[in-house]
Amino acid sequence: MNIMVIGGGGREHAVIRKIKENPLASKIYVLPGNGGIARDAECVNIKATDIPSQVQFALTHDVDFAIVTPDDPLVLGAVDALEEAGIPCFGPKKNAAIIEGSKIFAKNLMKKYGIPTAAYETFDDMQEALKYLETAPVPIVVKADGLALGKGVTVAMTREEAVAAVKDAMEGRRFGESGARLVIEEFLEGPEISVLSLTDGETILPLSSSMDHKAAWDGDKGPNTGGMGTIAPNPFYTRAVAERCMNEIFLPTIRAMKEEGRPFKGCLYFGLMLTKDGPKVIEYNCRFGDPETQVVLPLLKSDLLSLMLAVRAGRLKNYKALQKEGCAACVVMASEGYPTSYKKGFELTIPESLWPDVYVAGAAVKDGKLVTNGGRVLGVTARAETLREALAKAYEKVEQIHFENAFWRRDIGHRALEPEE
Repeated sequence: MNIMVIGGGGREHAVIRKIKENPLASKIYVLPGNGGIARDAECVNIKATDIPSQVQFALTHDVDFAIVTPDDPLVLGAVDALEEAGIPCFGPKKNAAIIEGSKIFAKNLMKKYGIPTAAYETFDDMQEALKYLETAPVPIVVKADGLALGKGVTVAMTREEAVAAVKDAMEGRRFGESGARLVIEEFLEGPEISVLSLTDGETILPLSSSMDHKAAWDGDKGPNTGGMGTIAPNPFYTRAVAERCMNEIFLPTIRAMKEEGRPFKGCLYFGLMLTKDGPKVIEYNCRFGDPETQVVLPLLKSDLLSLMLAVRAGRLKNYKALQKEGCAACVVMASEGYPTSYKKGFELTIPESLWPDVYVAGAAVKDGKLVTNGGRVLGVTARAETLREALAKAYEKVEQIHFENAFWRRDIGHRALEPEE
């Protein structure tokens, strides 16, 4: 099969590595890919959001199956356009991708169908939002309605921080049109859990649970990023919690989307918080999480390409998502200054022996050398019998990789180890 993967980050690198395990994947194109992914697939210089060019490329290169992974092209309707051109796809159509594309849509869906989430109000007028904040309890959470590269959420510990977040989004247009409408919601407390799940709109197969680390600096301090590291499985996601999530959140969400005439087929990401009242939804994503994918897929024993084809064909009920024993940890190596401003173009030194465990997020080839080309540069993953061992291995590998201005969090997994201590 000729396979086309849309995207160009660490998540796409992990997906490509996993589908390569299936001998059916004879040729893999990645649009646009990056300098590191080029080791595993043929990179094509077409942007992830250039849907007409993707369709044209697929038609002229006999693409048999397309995998659309980033949020932007999914929300813009890449799957719709490719399917209309006769290219079978993995990923939700535009009317289902709205579950991530609009937080207001997602919150209203949960309210309508009784899916547990934080109490909330929505606003498209700044003065009304500011007036609401005068009496709203703090801490409080301010969220841009649309896509914002994982940075559109502010957990405001004070009223002043909440006011600044509202003005930043609605007046300063920090997130462009994505921040023209806001969700202001109740602050929830408890361990966070991410669950990536495959669904064909009827059946849902959760993959390994994981724990993301959004804050840029140690101790969960600093600005929100796209994710500085992950571990899997999440120790807070017990069998009892998983059962509640399936019955109270996962299946009701799939049924709700079908009822709304928006059947979801693809990877549905559940961002959860385990509160004193049970699990609640913080957010939905319409695709594989990044960098959660970099720990979840290395723990997947089942063949990913076969599962994706089953999702497309509506035959997922005939499959299982078998997991490997043990744990995985991923440490993200980023450029100093990320997520605000950072320099690019520094040469990367990666020992050849480590390449199987390195997922490249932001790199380019310049004068024959691999150089940094993004805020998040690499995800370095390790597997082991225990989480503590997996983390130790991941950090040992990080120390062997070099580029100027590199930084990484040194406390990935610390919350997950607390139950042991």
